[in-house]
Amino acid sequence: MPQHIQFQHHGGWIPKGYLAVTAGQSAEQQQRFVIPVTYLNHPLFLQLLKEAEEEYGFDQKGPINIPCHVEEFLHVRGLIDNEKTSSHQEIHHHYHFICFKTSSSP
Repeated sequence: MPQHIQFQHHGGWIPKGYLAVTAGQSAEQQQRFVIPVTYLNHPLFLQLLKEAEEEYGFDQKGPINIPCHVEEFLHVRGLIDNEKTSSHQEIHHHYHFICFKTSSSP
């Protein structure tokens, strides 16, 4: 029988096999999400992590901060979840999805 272990984190419990991230462009708009660790292998989520690294570096405390609007993060999460439910089909996608920080042109 699988064990259900949860970890205390600022903002609540995180089940085993999950991690906390935040998304939002400003502190007031940030929302916390608990996502499966399997997201870490998905090309779309890897793109989000790359943007987080470029924006914040590797030295983050607490949940991973994703520099993306909440609505756009929810869209990416929906795409990943839809693929997981269709995993019985062989799917090959080429992703070109940009939802990251707003660029300010000089």
